[in-house]
Amino acid sequence: MIQNIPIEKILFLDIETVPQHGNWNEIPNTEQTLWDKKTRYQRKDEISAEDFYDRAGIMAEFGKIICITIGMVEKNDTLKIKSFANDNEKILLEEFGEIFNSMRLRDVILCAHNGKEFDFPWIARRFLINGMQPPSPFQLFGKKPWEIPHIDTMELWKFGDYKSFVSLELLAHVFGIPTPKDDIDGSMVSSIYYIEKDLQRIVDYCEKDVLTLANIFRRMRQEDLLKRYS
Repeated sequence: MIQNIPIEKILFLDIETVPQHGNWNEIPNTEQTLWDKKTRYQRKDEISAEDFYDRAGIMAEFGKIICITIGMVEKNDTLKIKSFANDNEKILLEEFGEIFNSMRLRDVILCAHNGKEFDFPWIARRFLINGMQPPSPFQLFGKKPWEIPHIDTMELWKFGDYKSFVSLELLAHVFGIPTPKDDIDGSMVSSIYYIEKDLQRIVDYCEKDVLTLANIFRRMRQEDLLKRYS
C-alpha cells in the first residue's frame, strides 16, 4: 500500500521540454529528414513535417529539457522545492545528476505524473545523448518490476485500467487542490521559451506542477495537503 511508503524517501519531479530548435529553418537537413520519417504515420496527409515540428518537444530524440523541478517532504510537512533550469541542457543535467550523490537519495523513490511514459525515460535518454550515464534511479536494465523505484500517479489512478488518461490538472480538480495551470499550460512552453524568452516563467509553472503532484499523492494516501518552501 502507498500509505506504507516513507514519504521522506520520495523525490517528486516534473520536467519541461521544448524542441531542439526554435524554428524549422535552423534544423540541419539530415535531422529534418529523420523527423519526417519519424512522424510520417502520426501526421495527417495535409500536415507537413515542418508544420508538425511543434510536437518535437515531446520526443527525446528531437527535443531538450530546459527545466527539472524536484520536491521532497521535510519533517514539518512542508515540501522543499528546487529547480534546475538552463539553456544548456548538459549543464542542467550535470547539476541535477549531482544530487544523487547525497546519502538521502541513495535509495530514493521517484514520483511523477505519467512519469513512466514521459519524465523518467526522457531524463535517461537525454543523459545518454549528452554523453553521461543516467543516475541509478533511472537505470532499469536487469531489475524486476518490484525493484524499480518509480511511482506514477497516473498509474495509481488507473487501478489497472490501461485505456484511460487523466491529466494532472483534472486530478487536482477532483481532489480539491488549487490548479497548477493558472498562468500557462504545457502547450505554451515552447513559445514562451523561444519567442518570449522567459525561462523563469516556465520554472514557476514547473514548480507549481511539483507541488500539485505531491499533494495529489497525499490525497491518494488520505493525508492533508502540503505547503511549500524553497
